[in-house]
Amino acid sequence: MDNLAKSLLDNAEVAAIVNVKHQDIFAVLGIHQHPTTSGLIVRAFLPHAQSVEVIDTKTNKLVAALSLVDQAGLFEGKLGKRRNSFDYRLRVSYESETITIDDPYRYPSLISNDDLYLFCEGTHEQAYRWMGAHEKEVDNVKGTHFVVWAPDANRVSVVGDFNYWDGRHHVMRKHPASGVWEIFLPNISAGASYKYEIADKHDHIQPLKADPYALSMQLAPDTASKVIQNSNYQWQDTQWMNERATTSNPYNGAISIYEVHLGSWKRNSQAQYSPAYLTYRELAEQLIPYVVDLGFTHLQLMPVSEYPFDGSWGYQPIGLFAPTARFGSAEDFKYFVDCCHNAGIGLLLDWVPGHFPTDEHGTGKFDGSCIYEHADLRQGFHPDWQTLIYNYGRAEVKSYLISNANYWLDQFHIDGLRVDAVASMLYLDYSREAGEWLPNIHGGRENLEAIALLQQVNTRAYLKNPGVMMIAEESTAWPGVSKPVDSGGLGFGFKWNMGWMNDSLKYMERDPIYRQHHHNEMTFSLVYSFSENFVLPLSHDEVVHGKGSLLNKMPGDDWQKFANLRAYYGFMWTHPGKKLMFMGCEFAQRDEWNHDQSLDWHLLEHDSHKGVQSLVRDLNHAYRNIPALHELDCDGNGFEWVDSQNNQQSILIYLRKGKKGTAPALVVVNLTPTSYENYTVGVPQAGYYRECLNTDSSIYGGSNVGNGGGVNSQPVASQGQTHTVTLAIPPLATMIFELQQN
Repeated sequence: MDNLAKSLLDNAEVAAIVNVKHQDIFAVLGIHQHPTTSGLIVRAFLPHAQSVEVIDTKTNKLVAALSLVDQAGLFEGKLGKRRNSFDYRLRVSYESETITIDDPYRYPSLISNDDLYLFCEGTHEQAYRWMGAHEKEVDNVKGTHFVVWAPDANRVSVVGDFNYWDGRHHVMRKHPASGVWEIFLPNISAGASYKYEIADKHDHIQPLKADPYALSMQLAPDTASKVIQNSNYQWQDTQWMNERATTSNPYNGAISIYEVHLGSWKRNSQAQYSPAYLTYRELAEQLIPYVVDLGFTHLQLMPVSEYPFDGSWGYQPIGLFAPTARFGSAEDFKYFVDCCHNAGIGLLLDWVPGHFPTDEHGTGKFDGSCIYEHADLRQGFHPDWQTLIYNYGRAEVKSYLISNANYWLDQFHIDGLRVDAVASMLYLDYSREAGEWLPNIHGGRENLEAIALLQQVNTRAYLKNPGVMMIAEESTAWPGVSKPVDSGGLGFGFKWNMGWMNDSLKYMERDPIYRQHHHNEMTFSLVYSFSENFVLPLSHDEVVHGKGSLLNKMPGDDWQKFANLRAYYGFMWTHPGKKLMFMGCEFAQRDEWNHDQSLDWHLLEHDSHKGVQSLVRDLNHAYRNIPALHELDCDGNGFEWVDSQNNQQSILIYLRKGKKGTAPALVVVNLTPTSYENYTVGVPQAGYYRECLNTDSSIYGGSNVGNGGGVNSQPVASQGQTHTVTLAIPPLATMIFELQQN
């Protein structure tokens, strides 16, 4: 110790620096005015360094050699007669090498007060622009600016390969009022892996944490965050975005959504690695043309925000701002979105603000305390999924989630978000018994903070991104899910119709001989079909966990299974509401969905499966080309029963109607294996009713009972209508007729 110089700091401050416990590290490291003279001093803490010299950046000349003031690696020195701050570098000698570095402690704060204010107010909508890790150039020096929120931490350090994952090297600057920490690290560039080493308020070191605002993360099972290049992606979808903002109206448009899990839609059969995922760019080449060919209007991707466990399918995300690296980079994902738009396909994403996993590198107990989640398990823990629940009442968490929703819409041109598990957010007693939950301030079960967050997200999403779709997966009778916020609603544009799905699937699983006793399962949805703007979902949830595939839910022999399924799809596509179908259902996948392998594309070698695929294609085109099937999807004037009471024959007959002047469409659904000739059906107008689609057609694998292309009406009143048509009704089939207008 005798060869140590005397520091200008007292022993307590020196001890705080070398023990990594100093509460204001930028006040002591870097360049500062000498406390008693007008000169300058430089101080650097560089463990394992043997000597440190200060170099003038402009002249590249030696200014001063710093003295070692503590064996742990604290150096300090006066800079002669220099009185004004200047650009300098440090030449550092270690046992095996000498390197020249830029001192991160000479840079000022790079965060604006406005950003900190809005973040802490809970109204920041673009926190991703400055939180996290961003490449920057400061004083002609390129590097990365790291920013993280950890209000209860005593210390936060950036660690990575660039500093041997040693938290002593790059302790961050704290903004005490906001709990935000930052540091600019020169010469750290895209590709660098990093985490945060955090000492909690008791100075206990936490497990290394990934960056909640990371724009990229390592491939699982590795868990570090990654610095990425500032995006210079040149979007090619200007026409799409302009038309979406000015002319699109999803409420009266044909919206048909193909739901996809990117990791198992198709695998790369030529790959020499496992799992053989298609990349975002390969998916752009293969998935998008497939969706276009089948006539879907939108793709909906199960969550692409980074997630550590494949088996969660993305619904337990940790990197909310990071497109999963399983399929490529953020730029690759932008290319995929661009290709969707240029092919005329809208892209929707699953968004998961309802919960997050407990993995130790995640946001749970991020700084040793519960800052993202509730500390009380009655509020902060999901018993169903063993996950943590966001504290929606905390302003900084609101800024985090609002910014994340906006991030996907703004930075990736996403056309809408399907919000997962909304019911779990709305109810404080969701999946809880008495005594396992805390009531709100009024004594009720409604989560007032979650309601306010959803309203804020939806309001701002529609204001800032005209033409987008905000869709709720909400399984209860919560009123006004798709009503505007200023009318007391949650502000979503659409809601999944889980009641229709549950009732109709339950009905279809029954043997046709018993269906007459459960007719209301197919008609009840029309009692409430226009209480919300609905999407009819046949989602991934219906073909997993022992539920069987849609085909294998159907009763009867193989021919009847396919006929039932075709009839059901016809019913779905003619029922009021937008459409959503999970991948594989379009060609009647026989087995349950397995996220660990590709869909069973070989089934398309069989006419029965190829027939179902052809039917879905034709249903999509009929839905788009027959205005009556979509113009008033969300309006009670768009539907009229002709016969809802024929339970004995399990026949449903109804009209779909469009705007004034639109020709009506007649739909006949027969859900027994019995066929009928000369069946009289009432119609509203005189004319020729063209048979646009018949699910019993031989091209789909049916028995080809039909009406020779269409029928003329007769001026005989029936079933409350002024005219009639006489039809041949095929077994287990849906038929669509459109009045041909001169």
